[in-house]
Amino acid sequence: MSDPTELADYAAIRQCIQHYIDGAVSARGDDMKPAFHPDATIFGYVGEELFAGPIQLLFDWNDNNDPSPDLQAEITKIEIAGSIATLRLELDNWLGHRFTDMFTLLKTDGRWQVMNKVFHLHG
Repeated sequence: MSDPTELADYAAIRQCIQHYIDGAVSARGDDMKPAFHPDATIFGYVGEELFAGPIQLLFDWNDNNDPSPDLQAEITKIEIAGSIATLRLELDNWLGHRFTDMFTLLKTDGRWQVMNKVFHLHG
């Protein structure tokens, strides 16, 4: 059974990722930024090309998109071990595409933030 602090951590992690989801819907990188540590990174393939580097790449890409009001997002797994966590997110209909995202998070100064995002763009 989880202790109360851990239950609060699950809620805080879901709220952190909600910023990311909200930014995907709005197509505004600034809406996503609160979810990520300033030094966060992103990695994944778009076709044969590796999309990798500082998280600002994601914000810039997102700013050039149209909004995705019909985006479906489902957190399918959260695991917490003390000050670290992983989260799996399934996204469907983001600009007509389906993504699986995996996030690593770190609790710093009492706040959960994404440190790394890796993604798979389904064919």
